Amino acid sequence: MLLMREAFYGARRFEQFARRVGITDAVAAARLRELVDAGLLQRRPYQEPGQRTRQEYVLTPKGRDLLPAVIALMQWGDRWLAGEAGPPVVLSHGGEQAGGEQACGEPVGVELRCAAGHPVRPRDLRADVHEHQRVDGADPRQEHPSRD
Repeated sequence: MLLMREAFYGARRFEQFARRVGITDAVAAARLRELVDAGLLQRRPYQEPGQRTRQEYVLTPKGRDLLPAVIALMQWGDRWLAGEAGPPVVLSHGGEQAGGEQACGEPVGVELRCAAGHPVRPRDLRADVHEHQRVDGADPRQEHPSRD
């Protein structure tokens, strides 16, 4: 998860991942390989002038889609674990918008909304189980047998 966080923050080079997370080269190589194998990162060749060709790691669409989950975990940690000093990192709406305008700079957060844009509370969720997608073939409407 830490390597994915760094990819979202803009890391692309092997050295950036290993240094920012504080792990050995061997561990970084193994974890980056796992993320590539999972389809979250893609290796892409690059070459600095006068240097040999190396690989950089870029987010795939599958990897980019993980961002809201990562931000939600950060929000949870900020609320329940940060303490009096506050969160170690604050994400804000930065950068340049379409048309050259600057972003508003306000904090960024994740919230649940339905397709119509309404906020959704946990008690408002409904889970519709699709039988064709169940792996075990069990009927979800059946109660679990008691364990005597």
